[in-house]
Amino acid sequence: MSQSSKSPKPSAPAPTRSPASPPGPAPAAAPVPTSADVARLAGVSRATVSYVLNNAEAVRISEPTRRKVRQAAEELGYVPHAAARSLRAGHTRIVLLPTSHVPIGPPYSAFLSELQWSLRRLDYTVVEYGSLGLSGDEAARAWAELRPVAVISLGEIALSAHNVATLKRAGARAVITMGPAGVPGAHSLVMDQSEVGVRAAAHLVERGHRRIGVVVPEDEGLELFSAPRLEGARSVADAVIEPLPMAYSEESAAALAARWRSLGLGAVFAYNDEYAMLLMRALLDEGLRVPEDVAVMGADDLLIGRLLRPRLSTVQIELPSGDHLAELVDRAVREPSEITQRHDLMAAVAVRREST
Repeated sequence: MSQSSKSPKPSAPAPTRSPASPPGPAPAAAPVPTSADVARLAGVSRATVSYVLNNAEAVRISEPTRRKVRQAAEELGYVPHAAARSLRAGHTRIVLLPTSHVPIGPPYSAFLSELQWSLRRLDYTVVEYGSLGLSGDEAARAWAELRPVAVISLGEIALSAHNVATLKRAGARAVITMGPAGVPGAHSLVMDQSEVGVRAAAHLVERGHRRIGVVVPEDEGLELFSAPRLEGARSVADAVIEPLPMAYSEESAAALAARWRSLGLGAVFAYNDEYAMLLMRALLDEGLRVPEDVAVMGADDLLIGRLLRPRLSTVQIELPSGDHLAELVDRAVREPSEITQRHDLMAAVAVRREST
């Protein structure tokens, strides 16, 4: 007997894998627009584009043409090449402004903000540089790498004549220092902080006080302002000045207020309005009356000091406008000279209110 055999079932075909598609070519980057593209779109010459976008003052170009060029540049996304522009001009338009390391208060912040806007209107680019922890030599080399046309140093980094020379060799046409003293080779914008202490102490002496405390901030970095203010107060005749270290904290103010009765002081100049308000609150909490037991004086003339009760007496600090300083910078850039100038930046006036 024959055994019948079953024919095997045909196996299903293995699924075929389509080979991975090779990645397509990357999309071509859009061409970088040039001044020639702007000129074609605006219907003007490349020279006109250059004059308009570089704010050339020596060439007269009508306002409609200027608008047409700017609109074409904006439509194309054209931005002038800073390096090429610097090569043509022989210098950059960068004004380097080292950032402040310490709280400088609303009046100085407003002044520096106005300065930056004014420089921008004069076609300068203000670059703020974080220079925390740098010595004068390190800062000068770091700043020089950006090839600024001018440097405005706030005085927190002590620059030397050698540092100024380093910056000028790198293309800085003007180095301007702000602070209590000048630096050889630099234009000096002198902010005489001692005058603030003189005005505060003189006002308190006029109000009949002879033993006066002066709050000296313990917070790091404020010595640039506080030391000359203390010395100014000490220079006032008929005043016995007692330095009072205090940090900008409620705890430190409360500790000072707690021992006030033992100090034998009838008045205090509290460095600035913020320290004055902090201490005045602590004195009131301690049961001392202002001004009957303690006359309190601040500085900077902040708006909030006028809203207190009693209203805070203060020293109003008068600074020049940002426009004025920007024009000094611009003149120093356009007319570089080895002969540097000193400009007194600050005046101080005592303002009597209820706290004294």
